[in-house]
Amino acid sequence: VQLQASGGGLVQAGGSLRLSCAASGRTFGSYVMGWFRQAPGKEREFVATVTWSGGSTTYADSVKGRFTISKDNAKNTVYLQMNSLKPEDTAVYYCAAKYSAIEVKRPLTYDCWGQGTLVTVSS
Repeated sequence: VQLQASGGGLVQAGGSLRLSCAASGRTFGSYVMGWFRQAPGKEREFVATVTWSGGSTTYADSVKGRFTISKDNAKNTVYLQMNSLKPEDTAVYYCAAKYSAIEVKRPLTYDCWGQGTLVTVSS
């Protein structure tokens, strides 16, 4: 599986961005797709996940109600719509894929990663 993340940029606090993660290489019917982020000097942290087959989602408490993860099976693409952005959302955002639906919040359980896209939120 190859993942290509895009859509990052500079936005003012309160603004919105939509990240995309295009997947290729094999079928994804059993995969869980996740978004993670890593701020400077901090560990990579879970943001949200979605399952390819059923579309079930999970979110970190810090982004609930502001971020929405979705997928387009026809395009093999996962999105992260980010609204009401805050300066503390500033980070490199990574998409990732895993075959198992357990421990979806743990980065080390993911099988492959995209290259990351930088999101900067100014105050």
